[in-house]
Amino acid sequence: MGRAVIAAASDRDDVDIVVGVSSDPPREINGVPTESAADLEAVVSEYDPDVLVDFSNPDASRTLVSACADADVACVVGTTGFDGDEPVFREASESVPVLVASNFSRGVQALLRAVEGAVSDLPGYDVELTETHHNGKRDAPSGTAKTLLDRIAAAGGPDERVHGRDGDAPRQPGEIGVHARRAGGIAGEHEVLIANDHEDLRLSHRAADRGVFADGALDAAAWVTGRHPGRYEFSEVISE
Repeated sequence: MGRAVIAAASDRDDVDIVVGVSSDPPREINGVPTESAADLEAVVSEYDPDVLVDFSNPDASRTLVSACADADVACVVGTTGFDGDEPVFREASESVPVLVASNFSRGVQALLRAVEGAVSDLPGYDVELTETHHNGKRDAPSGTAKTLLDRIAAAGGPDERVHGRDGDAPRQPGEIGVHARRAGGIAGEHEVLIANDHEDLRLSHRAADRGVFADGALDAAAWVTGRHPGRYEFSEVISE
């Protein structure tokens, strides 16, 4: 994702990537200097960025966000795999604008709204969620799947999550089946199945490549820069 963000920025006039940070960085990527994450304070001081775009892992993200908040740098976080709401985001948002999203696709934002409406309009229907990602993705289910599950529950749908089924496992009232698949280089697919005995509705989204997430993250970075400290949502970015 870091390389995708750098590539996407090269086609835009509203953002410039000044430095990349990684645990084991090359000297540069597409002309952008890259530095070690081991000395974040020095990197931030030297390059003086306006905003951090973070696609890393939970441990690295916590460190990055904390360091950038101390340096008065806004944060856009696309990292997933956290266990609930992170205290570091709440703390950072007291001093800088922080935008956290499980997915930066505009199509996924439309999917979230559509799923909420469908679940609300079809009370009592069974709901199943399937997500598919590349074979290197570490967290399961995906952050986007978790967001969909939260929205389904908030809309009155089932909220007892069953991760896959094996053996004698008849469906129970109030449960939602969650299925994660990992294969090849798939950028991301999500499908919500809503069904009763007479009909079924399938709502899905497929990302063709990681560029869609990079573009959305850069939209968020441009939007959040200069805002007041606080927590922001990607839905706010695309609503303007």
